[in-house]
Amino acid sequence: MLPKTIYHQMPAENDLTDKLKGLSQIGLAMSFLRFTKNGVSQKLLHRLKYRNKPEIAVKLGNLYGQTLNKSGLYTNWDILIPVPLHELKHKRRGYNQSEEFGRGLGESMSLPLRLSLKRAKFTETQTKKSRIQRLDNVEGVFELKPGQSVSGLRVLLVDDVMTTGATLCACANVLLANGAKMVDLVTIAAGK
Repeated sequence: MLPKTIYHQMPAENDLTDKLKGLSQIGLAMSFLRFTKNGVSQKLLHRLKYRNKPEIAVKLGNLYGQTLNKSGLYTNWDILIPVPLHELKHKRRGYNQSEEFGRGLGESMSLPLRLSLKRAKFTETQTKKSRIQRLDNVEGVFELKPGQSVSGLRVLLVDDVMTTGATLCACANVLLANGAKMVDLVTIAAGK
């Protein structure tokens, strides 16, 4: 059984939004699954990221999109933007798991997915870093792609996992600095 959360019922005030205070002007923060070490969510994410199973992310996106539709939240956004992988990592893996999750969300919520961000620098994995190290690791890493505009748009930023929120905040700050009207966050899984 999937360890689903109820963040969509309280997206403005929860432990995810608490993590982000002072780091970015993010409105809502939600996650479909509760991340637990060695739990169902970790096993799904490992299959998705390391076993060439992008269809898992699309299916999870479809399922969570249905939940967001029922809650009425789908009317809050104009576009979905996934957190980008560096092109070397994307080439190695063959896909971006956050983009695949966004694709599933977009299908079920009838929202366009736009690849507006790029990762300008290659960074080490965040998995073994402290909160401060994670914030430093993503400083200045993301940029808006040339020719892309987010001016006046209500954006739902999509990622696979939220731990400290450093990556999501770095991306959100780029979008807001480039005129996004608002940025909310959604992930496949989030841990405490």
